[in-house]
Amino acid sequence: MDTISLKMPVTIKAKVTEKLKEKMLKELTEGIQRAELELQQLDIQEKRVMQENGPANADDPTPQEIQRLHAIQQHFGQERQKRADYRAQALAQKEQTEKLKIGSEIVQGTLERQVDVKVGDDMRELMNVEVLVEDDKIIAIRG
Repeated sequence: MDTISLKMPVTIKAKVTEKLKEKMLKELTEGIQRAELELQQLDIQEKRVMQENGPANADDPTPQEIQRLHAIQQHFGQERQKRADYRAQALAQKEQTEKLKIGSEIVQGTLERQVDVKVGDDMRELMNVEVLVEDDKIIAIRG
């Protein structure tokens, strides 16, 4: 066997343009706003659920009622933390995106390609393939 077909990674890079930068900033801003809205909705839902599941006698709750209320608070706390973490991450990404220079290149992801390799091929050369995109158009394939 002298040849074999392999799946190899291809790095997809984008050339930063005003259009791309605006699109990225818009998506991040929308994500931040969505997370903030979800945080507000969680607060409202938690209050409603706590009222619905409140103890029969507020002055003397049973251990089961206390445990149920703690479980509800823990659940909503976890959900709030997820949104807060996402918001913080998106804010950091937005800050980094604002600093991007027009014309610079950023990695957008990785795809796979099918490659026929044979004895004697340079594996490093086959592995280091990049596709450069500018405003959704391929402008270069580098190997």
